[in-house]
Amino acid sequence: MVEEHLGGCLCGRVRFKAVGRPQRVGVCHCMDCRRHHGAMFYAAAIFDAHSVTIAGPTHAYKGRCFCPNCGSSVFAFIGEEIELHLGALDQPEKFRPTYECWVARRASWVPRFSDTVTYAKDCDAN
Repeated sequence: MVEEHLGGCLCGRVRFKAVGRPQRVGVCHCMDCRRHHGAMFYAAAIFDAHSVTIAGPTHAYKGRCFCPNCGSSVFAFIGEEIELHLGALDQPEKFRPTYECWVARRASWVPRFSDTVTYAKDCDAN
């Protein structure tokens, strides 16, 4: 049986379904993610774009997609991949991050996540 992962925005107009397991699950502390999410860090499950179906209207800013009705940030496109925001999942505890990027910008009061590989900057730029 193939795993399905469901989620969506605050008002429910945008919904998504991901099939299978994510390629990776991570946490980012970069300034772009902080500002986009209005939070000190951001967590996402990254899937191949072809394994995710989106229903409902969305708007985007530089690949970061959100609901035009409630403003919820739901997912982002990066090349052939799609980042599903863990907080937008119906079952956000289903995935556990295995890495953290941009730890050089981690706030001093945010503890390190246990059992994660850390990268000072981008995962591929260290």
